[in-house]
Amino acid sequence: MPAIRDEKHKRDLIVRLKRIEGQLRGIQAMIEKGEDCQGVAQQISASRSALDKAFYNVLACAIQSRPESGPRDAESRIRHAARLLASYG
Repeated sequence: MPAIRDEKHKRDLIVRLKRIEGQLRGIQAMIEKGEDCQGVAQQISASRSALDKAFYNVLACAIQSRPESGPRDAESRIRHAARLLASYG
């Protein structure tokens, strides 16, 4: 599978993941402080959504990248995308 080579895409992804990391630390602090379950659940849901967006950005990168070997036609790229979604989606 190709790597993320575009520097802007890398920076954006790293920033997003650091933001998610901060959200998770905040959730841990909420739990330690004994905050209500609804607030904790809401923050977990927001973190999951942010992580899903990061995942889909990485998956899109893999789908859009040209394979280093093998056929490069549209049909093979669609099969590749389907395999990725079946495996990780």
